[in-house]
Amino acid sequence: MAHKKGVGSSKNGRESHAQRLGVKIWGGQQITAGNIIVRQRGTKHNPGLGVAKGKDDTLYALIDGIVCFRKTRNNKSIVSVLPLSAIKTEKKEEPKKAEEKVVAEEPKAEVKEAKAAPKKATAKPAAEKKATAAKKTTAAKKPAAKKTTAKKETKAE
Repeated sequence: MAHKKGVGSSKNGRESHAQRLGVKIWGGQQITAGNIIVRQRGTKHNPGLGVAKGKDDTLYALIDGIVCFRKTRNNKSIVSVLPLSAIKTEKKEEPKKAEEKVVAEEPKAEVKEAKAAPKKATAKPAAEKKATAAKKTTAAKKPAAKKTTAKKETKAE
């Protein structure tokens, strides 16, 4: 047995763990605020709207939404998070426009015909309209009075 430790280089010390860098949430995926989008060294991807950069250049979401990757003119990658509310309103508006176009084209002719016919039929003088309206209101008031008297009689009994 040796009494002194050998003075050689150590063969250990190179068992470091992987850094696990890269994109964690891809474009088009839904994300909640605080989730990490990209782990990186340096700024390969830059923060955009709804995204912040940590001290180790990690990009994370500030708001809930959908992740969006895009390139600028300088070929820089920018990561943004589009709010869910903006996306939901866009999706709701698109089908409505398509339905309105299809529905609006067909009934236009029918609406014109329907408008033309009532104009001829509704050519009554203003005095007749007022008289018919007065008859309707008095007829509506009389049955209401009869009903109330019937209720009072039942309570008295």
